[in-house]
Amino acid sequence: MIEFRNVSKNYPGGTHALDDVDIMIDKGEFVFILGHSGAGKSTLLKLMLREELPSKGSIMIADYNLVKMRKRQIPYLRRELGVVFQDFRLIPTMTAYENVAFAMRVTNISAKEIRRRVPYILRIVGLEDKMHVFPEQLSGGEQQRVALARALVHNPKIILADEPTGNIDPELSLEIMELLFEINKLGTTVVVVTHDVALANRFHARTITLDHGRVVSDTKGNDAV
Repeated sequence: MIEFRNVSKNYPGGTHALDDVDIMIDKGEFVFILGHSGAGKSTLLKLMLREELPSKGSIMIADYNLVKMRKRQIPYLRRELGVVFQDFRLIPTMTAYENVAFAMRVTNISAKEIRRRVPYILRIVGLEDKMHVFPEQLSGGEQQRVALARALVHNPKIILADEPTGNIDPELSLEIMELLFEINKLGTTVVVVTHDVALANRFHARTITLDHGRVVSDTKGNDAV
C-alpha cells in the first residue's frame, strides 16, 4: 500500500531531511511514525502527498509511482488519501455538515450523494447532533472529529493523520485514537505521524521511529521486526 525504497530528500542549503529510508506498509495496517522535531516526519508526509519529490529513491502508494507520475495524476492519488491535520483546517464560516460537504463538492460529487453520505460519516464520528454547529461552537476534540469526517468522506484507502492529538487534551486524544483504530478495523490503512511516544506506547501497533532523517527502529507491538 505504501512503499519507500532507498528514499533520500535534500533541501537547498544542505539540509538532509531523509537519508536512505526504506518503509513498507501493507494494506490494512495501523502504523505510528514517531520522531522529534527535525526527525523527518513532515518531509515524509509531504512526499506521500506528492507535495515534494525525493532527491533519490522510489515511492509507491496505492499503485501510483509518485516519482514518475504526471502532474495530472496527483488529484487522483490524493483521492486515495484522507488527511487529518493537527490544526483541523476547518472553514470557520461553515457548519460541521458544510465543512464535510465542501470536501465532496470540490471534486464534483452530486448533491444527492452529498446529502446521503455526509450525515452517515458524521454519525460514524459521533457528531450526528452537531451537524449544523459552527467550528467555534465545538470543542477541540469535536473539531478534530469533523476534520476526521472530512478525511473519511471519500472512502479513502489510506488515512494520514499528522499530529492528530496535538491540539486537544489527553482524554480527548485517546478518544480520537480509538476512533482511528475503529476505522482501521473496517479495512482502512491508517498512518499516524506524532512526536508523542507515550501515546503510541498505549496502543499495540507497529511503530516506526525516525531520527535525523533515518529509520532507527521498526517495531510491531512490543517486538522488534
